[in-house]
Amino acid sequence: MKILKWAGPVVLLAAIVIGDRIRTERPAHKYRLTVEVETPEGVKTASSVVSVHPYRGYQPGGKTVSRGDAVMLDLGGGKNLAALMLHDDKGNADFDGANFVAMRAYQAAGRKIAFRDVGSQTGAVPVSGELMPVLASFKDPRDAASVTRLDPQDLSSLGQGIRLRAVSVEAVPNGLWPLDYGGALGEPVTRTIAAKLPWSENEADAARAVQAVGFTDAFEPARAFTRK
Repeated sequence: MKILKWAGPVVLLAAIVIGDRIRTERPAHKYRLTVEVETPEGVKTASSVVSVHPYRGYQPGGKTVSRGDAVMLDLGGGKNLAALMLHDDKGNADFDGANFVAMRAYQAAGRKIAFRDVGSQTGAVPVSGELMPVLASFKDPRDAASVTRLDPQDLSSLGQGIRLRAVSVEAVPNGLWPLDYGGALGEPVTRTIAAKLPWSENEADAARAVQAVGFTDAFEPARAFTRK
C-alpha cells in the first residue's frame, strides 16, 4: 500500500521532468539546406537538416544554438564542395548565421515572418548574397589544412564546367522531440560529416581549416563543421 501511495506523486514528478525536458530541448524549427552544383556529368546535389534551438533555460544569458552538420557534396573526380556552418560577417567568423539563415532567407523572399514563424513555412527559398554560408573545398578530406575557400560566383578552380546552380533552404517538419522518425514525424538532424571529414570534431584540426579559409580568431571552430 505504501508503494501505491507514492506511485501517483512519482509519476507526476516524472511527467513534470520529462515535460520540462521536452520544452527546453525541442527545436523551434528545422530546416534543410540544399546545395546544387552543375558539372559536366549533370547537376549534383547534397543537403543537410539542421535543428534550431532557442534558449529556454532558467539562467539568464542563454543563446540560440543549432544542431547538425555542414553540407558536403562529392563532385566526382576527387573534387568536392562544402557549405560550412559558418558565415562571413565583414571578414569576421559568424557562427550565429546558421541559427537564422532560414528566417532571413524567407524574409528576403518577401515573407514578413518572425523567428517563431519559420516552422510553419512551406517551400524552398534561395540563399544568396550575405546569407550564403562559407563555401570551401578539400584537396584531401583527411587533411584539414588542404582546404581552400571558394567564390560562389566562380567555381572554376574545381574544373571546367563546374558552376554553383543554387543554394536553398526549406523548413521541414519539426516532429515530436525526441521522436524524429522522418516525414511528418520530424526530419532527423543530419549526421554525416564525421564520415567525410574524420577530423571535423577535433578543435585543433578544425582551427587549421577555419584559419585556411580566412578566419584566425574563431571560437570553437569545430562548429563550422558539426554541432551537437
